[in-house]
Amino acid sequence: MRRTILIISTAVIAALAGAAPAIAAPGAAPVVRLGFFANVTHASALIAQQEKFFEKYLAPDGTRIEYTLFNAGPSAIEAMKGGALDVSYIGPSPSISGYVTTNGELLRIVSGATSGGAQLVVRKNIMSLDDLRNKVIATPQLGNTQDVAIRSYLKSKGFTTYASGPKNVLIQPTENAQTLTLFKNGQLDGAWVPEPWASRLVLEAGARVLLDEKDLWPHGRFVTTNIVARSDFLKKYPRTISSLLKANLDAIAFAKANPESAQNDVQSQLIKWTTKKLADDVIARAWTNIELTPNPLPLTLKKNYEDATASGFLPIYKPNALKGIYDVRLLNQILKARKSLIYKVGMLGLA
Repeated sequence: MRRTILIISTAVIAALAGAAPAIAAPGAAPVVRLGFFANVTHASALIAQQEKFFEKYLAPDGTRIEYTLFNAGPSAIEAMKGGALDVSYIGPSPSISGYVTTNGELLRIVSGATSGGAQLVVRKNIMSLDDLRNKVIATPQLGNTQDVAIRSYLKSKGFTTYASGPKNVLIQPTENAQTLTLFKNGQLDGAWVPEPWASRLVLEAGARVLLDEKDLWPHGRFVTTNIVARSDFLKKYPRTISSLLKANLDAIAFAKANPESAQNDVQSQLIKWTTKKLADDVIARAWTNIELTPNPLPLTLKKNYEDATASGFLPIYKPNALKGIYDVRLLNQILKARKSLIYKVGMLGLA
């Protein structure tokens, strides 16, 4: 499921400001189509929209922006494969799938965006993993980041997720909003979902946290959201990619300096895109579970790849399958100019 809206041309915005380029600047696209989710784990995308950070950098180049809303990553990857999407905020598993299944041709990860913000929440009578036997657990979409994560995790604990048996758990990919409804109606026993859906299930539906995914990772950090660009778009329009990355960095800096305003920005954008307001305690709880960062956390991506192959979503594991998936040169140029730390992925065999 996706929803698209054409935002007022940034060239028009520039004209209103007294500077309207007739054509896009060299290396800049006339239009960029940007994907994102209505999740708190995509907070920097939502903040950048609300604060007009994207327009701030795109307008002087005569570039307009179109936003497309997705429920989960596999749908965004399909849109990218079909040429309907240029850049997207997206989780690691769909990023990997899009790269590996096209022999490295489709996309490049150009920046990180978020660490953390995913939990396995369940009914209050489920107290341990053993209690998950023959239960029904939702994920956002088949093959999305949380779907791969729970299947891999349960397999490591001796469970099956594809066949009936004494230690089987039925994984039921379900759109996030529907998951909340089904859980309230007693038709689901739990869900492994990103924020704000984990917080909504806890605070609105009485779920409890059985597992916070950060507890599975060293130092509690793992990539939840990256920014990926279609390879041909990145090559043809590096200036536009740089503009998007600058806007993302501005959003992250804004959130760190103004957390309350940033949460209000996220709330405003969620209302805009979903027509529904989140309770203040939901936003507050979700916010404590995420870290906005441009760090792509490449070591965790390698683990995501191992999980995807172990779960059967990708062909047999190949040590060099992810070589070239990262292109953070533009990000590092911006960070260097801003006197910030740069990210080295080449030593991991991923650049």
